[in-house]
Amino acid sequence: MTLVEITPETFDVTLDIAYATDRNFTGRPVYARAACYLHGDAAEALRRTVDLAHGIGLGVCIFDAFRPREAQQALWNHTPDPEFLADPRRGSPHSRGVAVDLTLLDGDGVPLRMGTPFDAFTPRSHHGCTDIDAEAQRNRFVLLGLMTAAGWDFYRNEWWHYQLFEARSYPLLGDNDLPEPMM
Repeated sequence: MTLVEITPETFDVTLDIAYATDRNFTGRPVYARAACYLHGDAAEALRRTVDLAHGIGLGVCIFDAFRPREAQQALWNHTPDPEFLADPRRGSPHSRGVAVDLTLLDGDGVPLRMGTPFDAFTPRSHHGCTDIDAEAQRNRFVLLGLMTAAGWDFYRNEWWHYQLFEARSYPLLGDNDLPEPMM
């Protein structure tokens, strides 16, 4: 199966691949190379998301998409928390190329306030959390509306995580399935 590379030029998105930096919950890079890939079905849904967002003057910033099985194992080894991470024995939708972690940008390219940062493993990150200010709640609802209208399912514990319906029907993939390794 071929993964589609998502670039700013081909999808009109901003990439901020957090696991290629130390700005993630591990405090160190997990990926040796910052790259963004999705299964073709997820890439089509992302394109719909971007079009819908642009229609209301917003942009899309991606923190993570395809995550090799090896990376999922490294994250689990660091923090084996099933409330926020898929057990690598079951496999993550990210490791199937059908999940994306993202946020919205305003017309100037500034991330909208969402009440917590990406990868904040707390109840305040849950969809529907009312322990954040009203602006952040509205921004999360806008993201939720755009993503569901474009065909994505959401994960209730993470405002930033969306995946295709029937995600587990897609095969698990690893670093060797990429044209150029990320790990």
